[in-house]
Amino acid sequence: MLSLGPLALTAPWVLLAAAALPALWWLMRATPPAPRRLDFPAVRLLFGLRADQHVSVKTPWWLILMRMVLALLVILGLSGPLLYPDAATRGDGPLVLVVDDTWAAAPTWDERRAVLLDLTTRAGREGRPVMLVPTAAVAPGAAPAPPSLLSAEDAATALRTLEPRPWDKDLEAALSRLDGVLPDDGGAVWIHDGLQAPGTDTLAERLQRLGRLEMRRAGPGDGPLMLRPPEAAAAVLAVTVARPAAESGLSERTVTVRALDGEGRVAAAAPVTLPRGETARRVELDIPAELAPDLVRLDVADHAGAGAVVLLDDRWRRRPVGLVSEAPGARAPVPLLDETHYIRQALAPVSDLREGGPGDLLQRDLSVLLMTDGARPDDAAVRALVAWVERGGTLVRFAGPRLEPLDPALMPVRLRPGERAMGGSLSWSDPARLAPFPDDGPFAGLTPPADVTVSRQVLAEPAPDLSARTWARLSDGTPLVTGAPLGQGRVVLVHVTADPRWSSLALSGLFVDMLQRLVEGSRGVVGAEGAAAEGTAVAAGLPPRQMLDGLGRLGDPAPGTRPLPPALLESPVVDPAHPPGLYGSDGQWRAYNLGAALGTPRLLAGLPGGVVDAGLDTVAAERDLKPLLLTAALVLALIDLIVGLALRGLLSPEGWRPRPGRRATGAGALGGVLLAGGLVLLTPGPAAAQDTPMDPMALAAALETRLAWVETGDPEVDRISAAGLSALTRILARRTSAELAEPMAVDLRRDPLVVFPLLYWPVTAGQPPVTAAERRRLNTYLRRGGMILLDVREGGDPGRTLEGVDVPALRPLPEDHVLTRSFYLLDRFPGRTDGDTVWVEADPVTHDNVSSVVVGYHDWAGAWATDEAGRALFATVPGGNRQREMAYRFGVNLVLYALTGNYKGDQVHLPAIMERLTN
Repeated sequence: MLSLGPLALTAPWVLLAAAALPALWWLMRATPPAPRRLDFPAVRLLFGLRADQHVSVKTPWWLILMRMVLALLVILGLSGPLLYPDAATRGDGPLVLVVDDTWAAAPTWDERRAVLLDLTTRAGREGRPVMLVPTAAVAPGAAPAPPSLLSAEDAATALRTLEPRPWDKDLEAALSRLDGVLPDDGGAVWIHDGLQAPGTDTLAERLQRLGRLEMRRAGPGDGPLMLRPPEAAAAVLAVTVARPAAESGLSERTVTVRALDGEGRVAAAAPVTLPRGETARRVELDIPAELAPDLVRLDVADHAGAGAVVLLDDRWRRRPVGLVSEAPGARAPVPLLDETHYIRQALAPVSDLREGGPGDLLQRDLSVLLMTDGARPDDAAVRALVAWVERGGTLVRFAGPRLEPLDPALMPVRLRPGERAMGGSLSWSDPARLAPFPDDGPFAGLTPPADVTVSRQVLAEPAPDLSARTWARLSDGTPLVTGAPLGQGRVVLVHVTADPRWSSLALSGLFVDMLQRLVEGSRGVVGAEGAAAEGTAVAAGLPPRQMLDGLGRLGDPAPGTRPLPPALLESPVVDPAHPPGLYGSDGQWRAYNLGAALGTPRLLAGLPGGVVDAGLDTVAAERDLKPLLLTAALVLALIDLIVGLALRGLLSPEGWRPRPGRRATGAGALGGVLLAGGLVLLTPGPAAAQDTPMDPMALAAALETRLAWVETGDPEVDRISAAGLSALTRILARRTSAELAEPMAVDLRRDPLVVFPLLYWPVTAGQPPVTAAERRRLNTYLRRGGMILLDVREGGDPGRTLEGVDVPALRPLPEDHVLTRSFYLLDRFPGRTDGDTVWVEADPVTHDNVSSVVVGYHDWAGAWATDEAGRALFATVPGGNRQREMAYRFGVNLVLYALTGNYKGDQVHLPAIMERLTN
């Protein structure tokens, strides 16, 4: 590249062609214009005859000058002129690209990748090699290869696969990897995540030795957000939205926090505004009781990144609660006179309430077990109950006239015989009221209503630890609720009945709040064997189950992920060995969130001296002048052509009469040659065609294998088709060796069909029949080996839509069809719905026994479709996630069937398939 102040030339050698301009000037002056041919009637020679008329024998000077300018424009355009070229990629040495691929870079990762690809493109234009240096920490024990110099094309390929990591950067380790491999000159660009980190100045100083160092980072308004997990025992689901602190004041920022269920549906959303200068704000989510048990995730809408995601486990979900009342065989109670009625009304909306005998209830997983004074468990059930509490269960008992001691271990305090009566006809005292709750107890923050009174209670024997075991008192200091630990669990006694006989507590909203606090404060699900197993698993470390990537998407654990030790459950530290995600096994998941491990990061304030600061959204001032100059040359060529035609008299009506021997010469010929040359020069060459091809659809479809869907004209249906095929393409890349490009939409009227191995066609209600031209194109596609998947929606009529298309005779998909074993062994093929028949070609002899048409009524694209974060867009009924997995497997089988044909129908594979079926 030749630099001339603000102007640079990428191909300066083309300027040598300017040396031929004087010869071109002389040649055009010496060559007269083409003679004008006229008829030869003798009389016409006398018309307009003047003695002083001069006949020009040279081309006009102004025409010669215009042609010289045209030639000069072509030469300058081909020399690759750039106005204000980007200084970051100018130079002769290698270009070092330092990339902060951390959780903080995830929200603006698309912008960062675009900047990186632009820098590699410019470096390739300069002929400079590129070195990529990711800074995210690597897994313990891993030995990553030192960065090496790559060509611009190889660097761009690596950048397209680079993803942010859900942890922080390690600049010291990145600098150590550069020892001995960092070039001596060139330049560097640091795509910074915007956060302060140890080693920033050291790495910047080392990069400055290469020459110019430019740091690009997002603005404070686009910085990363963090979502702090809610308290597990809180009465409401409340999270804290936080952002890094800054030296200067932060601007106001408004975001939306969402709660999502396992199907990716939004159960609740709440906006939250971070005022100017504040770094955190708490927001409460109003979750309907019916949806609360299904929540699995909280996140910030339209904000990618693991830091803005909170995974939920059993600590935040609806907990199973058991309720034991009367002994088996007792008469059916009257609702308003039954103690369990008030407990049921209080807990049913917020918990998974299960009723039955104590022996039956303890066979299932429970968090809390409630017993009224009428419960009469047998000796075996009492022993099981003691063991269950010791493993971590919470037993809540209510007093009453029939209260049984059962086992001393199941009472938090010793009781006096009989009951204490207040406010009765034989008592001189008034009914007692409730005292304020202790600040260190489970009911802290609740306010006792003034109208709640207690007329009867059971009293506890005085003991040294009675005060510590009292969670609620009456105004006279006597216990109302007592609790004590038993093994890993606890036993709780409410010293009044659960109905209005002894107090008005059961009729108040405080009764509901107190029971909810007891349930929320329980340990969680404890089963007959699950608690012991869970304790053993926690002691040995929870195995990784599903991990969050840097963009906040759940996926399989990466190599190097280790079990989560118990210490990190209390003091989380996210690193490559313990990324955020779900840990555990056998349904006992523990959510490990990045937001709980992050402290209070700070934005990078000042830059080291000499570092150029630029933003991600900074538009480069560089401007390519080649299109402008060649366009101007083309305009001049058109003008020259018109002038040449005028000088030859061809613009008059009589000049266009066909004459024998007429040929394009002189000025008109030169204009035509220059016009043709201008069109050739403006046609993109190989490099330009890579960016703006002449026919993007045909070229992109032909160069890479990809799926396609037929446009229906319904925007919603087309959006689902695009999302579904994109998700299926990603599934294929992860599970098979079929690496397909992004799917494309197909317009049957104009787009080429033969380049696609499979067309997905959603047949919707009211879809018009294909036209004659479309029918010919479809028939040609099917005859040449194409395959069409017809997914008929409700009200769709494939017979009407494909009227006249050579659709072969169909039959239900047989059990031994190749489609059932092309990759997975399948016996059902569901989509969003299940149960309908799938149809294939009855006798596919034309294309080596491969069916050219598959027809179903299952909305497969809706089952495949996910959003950018990988969350499902639609529910699959009735099978849920298992049905969605079967839909993905059908999609994989279908694509491989379209790509490989009857390969799996070969008898060579039959022994292996039969062995898998028998195992």
